[in-house]
Amino acid sequence: MDFIAMDFETANRKRASACSLALVVVQNSQITDSFYTLIDPEDDFEPMNVQIHHIRPSMVVGQPNFAGVWPHIQSFFTRNRLVVAHNAPFDVSVMRRSLERYHLAVPRYQVIDTAQTSKRLMPELDNRKLDTVSAALHIPLTNHHNALADSYACARILLAQADRFGLAALAPLTKLTAA
Repeated sequence: MDFIAMDFETANRKRASACSLALVVVQNSQITDSFYTLIDPEDDFEPMNVQIHHIRPSMVVGQPNFAGVWPHIQSFFTRNRLVVAHNAPFDVSVMRRSLERYHLAVPRYQVIDTAQTSKRLMPELDNRKLDTVSAALHIPLTNHHNALADSYACARILLAQADRFGLAALAPLTKLTAA
C-alpha cells in the first residue's frame, strides 16, 4: 500500500484555523517518512482546543501560516494519491477551508477514513475513537492529539486493517474528494 496519513489540529472551532499538521508517508506498506509543523492560524485559540492538543498561541509565533506550508506538501495531494485520516471529514474540511482562506486551488485526491473502516470492519468496538481502535489493534498511541502521533497511529491502523481484512474490504470505502 502507498498512502499519506494526515492529521490536523485547530486553534478553534473554525476549520480554517489549523495550528498543526502532520503527514506520514507509507510506501510499499512501510512507513518511510513523516512531516510535522506548527502553523500560525492567524486567529484566536479557544481554551477547549488548547486543553485537547496543548498547543498555545506562544508556540506558533514565527511559524508559517497555512499558505506558507502548502508549497511543501501540495505534491502529496493529487487525484491518484490516497490520503488517510481518522475522522477524515474533519481533516479534509480543515484542508479545504485553509486553502480557500488563502485563495489556493483545492486539489482532488482519494481519501479513506479509518473511523469508517473501523465501523465497517470492527463492529464489535464500543466506539471508533482513535485511541480505542489503536488499542484494539495493539498499536501504540502516546501523546494522543499530537498531530504526528495521531498520523502514525492512523497509518498503522490502515496497514493493520489491510493485513487483517484485505485490500478488497477497504476499496469500497475509498472516495475522491469533492471539486
